Amino acid sequence: AGQLIVDVSKGIEESTLMILTDVIAQEIPQCRAAVLSGPSHAEEVGRDIPTTVVAGAKDRETAEYIQNLFMNKVFRVYTSPDMLGIELGGALKNVIALAAGTADGLGCGDNTKAALITRGIAEITRLGTVMGGKPETFSGLTGIGDLIVTCASMHSRNRRAGILIGKGYTMDEAMKEVKMVVEGVYSAKAALKLAEKYHVTMPIVEQVNEVLFDGKSAKDALAELMLRDKRMENTCLVWDKE
Repeated sequence: AGQLIVDVSKGIEESTLMILTDVIAQEIPQCRAAVLSGPSHAEEVGRDIPTTVVAGAKDRETAEYIQNLFMNKVFRVYTSPDMLGIELGGALKNVIALAAGTADGLGCGDNTKAALITRGIAEITRLGTVMGGKPETFSGLTGIGDLIVTCASMHSRNRRAGILIGKGYTMDEAMKEVKMVVEGVYSAKAALKLAEKYHVTMPIVEQVNEVLFDGKSAKDALAELMLRDKRMENTCLVWDKE
C-alpha cells in the first residue's frame, strides 16, 4: 500500500483505451501511480546529453518527490498535475511520427515535416482537451516537445518504420526491419477509436490507419491530406472584416 510506481512507458491500451497510469491503478489499486515523460531518447540520456522531462502526479508532493529524485545537471525535471495530457501526448505523438517518417520515405522535405508536426499537434490537442487534458500540456515538453524529437530523430523507431513504409514496405515488413517495438502502430488504432468516441476530426491519424491496416499507398494518403476541404487554420481567430 502506498508504493509509488512511476510509469515511463508511452501508449494507450487498445482494448480499453486507457492511459497507462490508469492501467497501473486498475491492476495495483493500492499503489500511487505517476508518470515521467518528455523528449528523452535513451541513446542521448545515457550519454549525459542535457534532457528535460515532466513528472506528472495527482498531488504536488508526489510530483516534487520524483523531480528531486531524478533531477541533476544533465536531466532537468518539471512537474505537472495533468497526467492525462502528459500520457496522451506521449502516446499520440508516435502516430504522427509514423506519418512524418512516411513523408521522409516518399522523398518529401522540411516543409512537409513542419506541416505534419504542426497539424499533428493540432490533432493531438483537439482530442486531448476534449478528453480533459490541458492545452498548456500539449504546447509543452510532453506535447510539442516530444512530437518534435520523435518526428525529427533517427533514434525514433516510429520515424524509421515510417520511412520504410514510405519506401513501399508493408507494416509487418517495416516492423521486422526496425527489430524493436514500433509503438505508433498500436497507438494508431487506439487513437482512431478515441477520435470516433469523442467525435474529433483527426485526418492524419485516419490516413496513418488506412496506410497501416487497409493497404492504402502512402502517396495516396499524402495527396488526400493535401486536397482536403479548404478551411481556416484556427477557427478561434476572428476577421476584422468579413
